[in-house]
Amino acid sequence: MKLNTENVTNYAETFIKVLIDYSPKLISAFLILFVGLYAIRIINRLIRKLMVKRELDPTLANFLSDFLLWALRVLLFVTFISKLGIETSSFVAILGAMGLAVGLSLQGSLSNFAGGMLIILFKPFKVGDTIEAMGVSGTVSEIQIFVTKLINGNNQTIFVPNGSLSNGTIINYSLQGIRRADLTLSISYDTDIKKAKDLITEVLNNNPKVLKTPAVEVSVKLLTDNSIQLAVRPWANNADFGSVSSDTLESCKQAFDTAGIFIQPFLKEVSKNN
Repeated sequence: MKLNTENVTNYAETFIKVLIDYSPKLISAFLILFVGLYAIRIINRLIRKLMVKRELDPTLANFLSDFLLWALRVLLFVTFISKLGIETSSFVAILGAMGLAVGLSLQGSLSNFAGGMLIILFKPFKVGDTIEAMGVSGTVSEIQIFVTKLINGNNQTIFVPNGSLSNGTIINYSLQGIRRADLTLSISYDTDIKKAKDLITEVLNNNPKVLKTPAVEVSVKLLTDNSIQLAVRPWANNADFGSVSSDTLESCKQAFDTAGIFIQPFLKEVSKNN
């Protein structure tokens, strides 16, 4: 096959002419791209510093800065292809269709995303709080966009979906700073109630971790068939709650032993027919 040098020359001249005509658009498009990426990085850094200076919640600050970063990148990309001469209307329509399809297939994830936004904005709890929700309890270690991470007493990590968490009941044990322990001690009917209550009150007053205000409460809770149940309700700081509960039970048992008061065990009634 014989090569036609005249055609090759014509093609080369046409290519060079198109390249010369198109080069200003190409150069300006890539210039916008590189300058835009650099500017986005600077803007994102300034926004992060501003949110830290305003003492914004770290979780919310990270989310807003990441959202702004990707929004600016998408805007820059649309500007870049528009500068190249590519029609953006059809491109935007394709993105919209893709977004609709992805949204329909990820309804659960979008629900969790919306729940994460509600948690971040309204702050029913924060990192470090001890909460109970969705049948689990633990200390909040991280609030992510889709899930909240809890660490329970066994050092197990629990991931709770934000969609269910934001729509359910949340018990925040850390919000008020102090907690009340609800303990029960059972004594026999032969025991002097006043003496038992005085001993318990003395035990609570001698514990430095028990708060003086609000005042402790020792009262008769219930009269059962075989015992008198006393309600013991001391208040403590959140950090001391566990030790106050266990120390109160141990010290009350020791005080009862010294005073000759016996804690009445629980007796289960059994039918004679059985």
